[in-house]
Amino acid sequence: MSLVMQGIRVIEVAQYVYVPVATSVLAEWGADVIKVEHPTHGDAYRGLRRTGNLAIAGPVNYAIEHANRGKRSIGIDAANAEGRRILGELLKTADVLVTNLLPASRSRLHLEIDDVRGDNPSIIYARGTALGERGPERNRGGFDHATFWARGGSQFGATPADADRPSPMPSGAYGDSAAGLALAGGIAAALLARERTGKPPVVDLSLLGMGMWSMASAIAGALMQGESARPMDRIPPSNPLAGTYRSQDGRWIVLGCLQGFSQWPAFCRCVGRLEWIEDARFASAEAFAAHGTDCAGLLDALFASAPLRHWQETLSGLDAVWETVQDTLEVARDPQAIANGYLAQVEAADASTFELVASPIQFDECPPQPRRAPEAGQHTEEILLELGLDWDEINDLKAASAIN
Repeated sequence: MSLVMQGIRVIEVAQYVYVPVATSVLAEWGADVIKVEHPTHGDAYRGLRRTGNLAIAGPVNYAIEHANRGKRSIGIDAANAEGRRILGELLKTADVLVTNLLPASRSRLHLEIDDVRGDNPSIIYARGTALGERGPERNRGGFDHATFWARGGSQFGATPADADRPSPMPSGAYGDSAAGLALAGGIAAALLARERTGKPPVVDLSLLGMGMWSMASAIAGALMQGESARPMDRIPPSNPLAGTYRSQDGRWIVLGCLQGFSQWPAFCRCVGRLEWIEDARFASAEAFAAHGTDCAGLLDALFASAPLRHWQETLSGLDAVWETVQDTLEVARDPQAIANGYLAQVEAADASTFELVASPIQFDECPPQPRRAPEAGQHTEEILLELGLDWDEINDLKAASAIN
């Protein structure tokens, strides 16, 4: 495995998902990530009992593992004067501080940019926020379902016009996982900039900004056309070969033949409907687009005539894009996912193993190998000893409730 961040130290002062995902990616890339948690209650995300529509149950807390793989944890009360002093000593050894604290909390804990640069003038300061660092709502928090999915436009874009409710976010930590990966990339770029210029940038990413980026094409088109983008049709009126169809056994198949008419003859030959090639309704590009509804009706009936397995075997001979709509267990066992190392075996504390989705960016064709998440404050003494403290000093800090 190519550990491109080896030798980089990252301090995380954050909770829940989005920003911790960013540092988990950096840890998977080789960085030494130290998660700062409160010495008595730790990251509040540890107490979550459900994410999305799945209970957090089983031999490991999969939600914590997803967001905190590969880190070390230190229990420090940054509101305690001695605790903030120790955090400052830790920041002196670091390349990056990453936080999702709201402005009032950053100010109270003396973790604003000037405070942290007082500890370490060369540190990269990265903030993950809900709504950005400027504007009237900069002091508001947010979660990905509300801020990324709903406010950012994805929920509207995913909801059919005749739906009786807005489409739910498809997974817990959906926007958080995407935004965390993007923030990790921004931090990597900032490290490169510091190396080349000697100046440490400030990195910012918000869930609202990430939500808008995810909808950027639709937003740009809406602005250009002067009207809001509508949710996508199941079958585009002018190109039924880019539609979604239900099989006899109730499964869905997505066609991605974006050239439409140009790919129509090959599709007809593949599914054994040669007579459709000569059908006057589909004999030219203009006719094909004009009779999209007729074509869609034929394709609806075609796919409804046989089960999914039949269509998977039939379409395997088509030189075009198509896919099956897979559930989460199916995609986890997808041969392509397995062949490319997108799922990783992680060793638990009891030496058993469990599976996580690895961060998707690979270096030197080597899949990342995640390590398990730490228990809250698991590495406090280890890290303080590395800072040069002796056991008497560590015991004094414990007595002062500055550390766990």
